[in-house]
Amino acid sequence: MGTRIVLYWMRVFAPLPLTWVRALGWLLGWLLYAVVAPRRRVVQINLRLCFPKLTVAELRRLTRRVFVCFAQAWLDRGWLWHGSPELVRARLRLSGAVEELQGSDPIIIFAPHFVGLDAGWTALTQQLPRHFTTIYTDQANKTADAWILRGRQRFGSCRLFGRADGVKTIVASLRQGDPLYLLPDMNFGPHESLFVPFYGVAAATVPSLSRFARLGRAKVVPVVTRMTAQGYEVQVLSAWPDYPTDDLLADTALMNTRLQTYIDAVPEQYYWVHKRFKDRPPGEAAVYG
Repeated sequence: MGTRIVLYWMRVFAPLPLTWVRALGWLLGWLLYAVVAPRRRVVQINLRLCFPKLTVAELRRLTRRVFVCFAQAWLDRGWLWHGSPELVRARLRLSGAVEELQGSDPIIIFAPHFVGLDAGWTALTQQLPRHFTTIYTDQANKTADAWILRGRQRFGSCRLFGRADGVKTIVASLRQGDPLYLLPDMNFGPHESLFVPFYGVAAATVPSLSRFARLGRAKVVPVVTRMTAQGYEVQVLSAWPDYPTDDLLADTALMNTRLQTYIDAVPEQYYWVHKRFKDRPPGEAAVYG
């Protein structure tokens, strides 16, 4: 019942002016920062590890901005998934090397976990005439799960692969010319992960970007989504010319290195609420206690 009430209000917020939605998100972000102490601690640990030169005051301010951006992006899903198509298109600006996504060549879209990740997916599926795919993990809350699935399949022609679909199905789709929107920059557990540096700290990282690119004979095109006062800018970057190689470890480390440059531009919009360093290399102590 609680989830249904929240989703009802998300629909109510959909037609509101964006400044109103963002103001509500600002209030919600401050509330979460004040109340959700365990997650605040996770954010602070992540930021302290990745940006060790921050002063205590700078760390506190950046942590608050992380919560505000997280809350604002969460409320933005109301208009993304329930606003009129015209409203959605007006608030999503697709920019950069958009020509990289044209044609029918196999493409993997490297989509890092910025708070606007659903805005990026929505912009691509609404504004470009290709059949996009991505990988979806079922949510424990079935009401929320159904809402997310409907929202991510709202526009265009797309397919959300489940974990049960397997690698062969995904690779076959890639080779047929369906771009894969891939988000491999989280800690998905030690199984099949490699420990490579992320801001100089060893981080368990799945090598799926390199692996899928090689198996699918696909080029890798980064797409970075940034929240703006007008909505979101979805920037398509040039394909990586030197990727993938035959070295899975080097490819995965290079992915993290390039990801850092994207994060440095808007650090408050990265998904720092995630326990990125939960798994440690053998012999290293836990960082979250």
